[in-house]
Amino acid sequence: MPATDTMAETEDPLVREHRLRQQAAHETRRDTTVRIIRQTVTFVVFMGLLAALYAGYKEVGQAIDDRQHDWPVVGSVLPRTDDLTMPPIGKIIGQFGETPGGEDQIYVLILLDEALFTLREAFAGFMVGLVIGMAIALALAQWRRLEQGLLPFVIASQTIPLIAIAPIIVIWGRKNFDVFPWEWQDWMSVSIIATYLTFFPVAVNGLRGLQSPRPENQELMESYAANWAQTLWRLRLPASLPYLFAALKIAATASIVGAIVGEISSGVVGGLGRRILREAFNYTTGPDRLFASVLGAAALGIFVYLVVTGLERLVVGRQDKGATA
Repeated sequence: MPATDTMAETEDPLVREHRLRQQAAHETRRDTTVRIIRQTVTFVVFMGLLAALYAGYKEVGQAIDDRQHDWPVVGSVLPRTDDLTMPPIGKIIGQFGETPGGEDQIYVLILLDEALFTLREAFAGFMVGLVIGMAIALALAQWRRLEQGLLPFVIASQTIPLIAIAPIIVIWGRKNFDVFPWEWQDWMSVSIIATYLTFFPVAVNGLRGLQSPRPENQELMESYAANWAQTLWRLRLPASLPYLFAALKIAATASIVGAIVGEISSGVVGGLGRRILREAFNYTTGPDRLFASVLGAAALGIFVYLVVTGLERLVVGRQDKGATA
């Protein structure tokens, strides 16, 4: 008989259980590290392919002098490849380290400050949208008739063009929101616009998650004489977490989009939306700065997505550990 088998038989059960838990935790950390590395490499490769496609298209277009009839099938649909329409990638990336005229910071720091401003607006809208969305989901899950009557209107609310209602909300904020004990500011109206995009995925996915427990699980809770609040806390909410976090990923990035569109539509100064609008006005003198500002907005969206993803792994992973303990 091997020595390891003999040691396993004579080992104290508590010590063996502790050793197995440590081994399982080590394997979990290793799998997490491998997954993060794989996702990072995949993202870098994907971005590299996009950059190569961009540069390759530009090279081919300049090689044929943008003669549109030389492009097969699509003809003149594709954009021109001159430096005004498609700035070189090197100039776009290099713009982050340059100091624009009239500024005292390099461009990446300017974008960072404005991204924090936009993030504040988006976070406020995200939190309010989360509360409103979950309140709607709880109400619809509790009353079936309310779900049948209200859910179509919740869905229809997302068919209104955001760019059309954004100026209206800002004007309302300036004219009619003076009833609050604090001074209403334009960035708060932008947060309402972010809320408008945030509450919908939370409400719909939250409702689906709250309704996801199997009938036998609900019958088990009823056999324990659990009331509605106990069933909600111990069964429905834990079951809804995967659905809810899927919605939060969408809602987090949508809140950034809502904040940027709100800034552009309302002219709120200090955020990425205003920066993009400003660079669009100055496009002919610095097209690479517009591309850089758009990349900054994309980076902010990726950042909030990663934050929600990390929170999901923390909460759901802890829930799984508690279920297997």
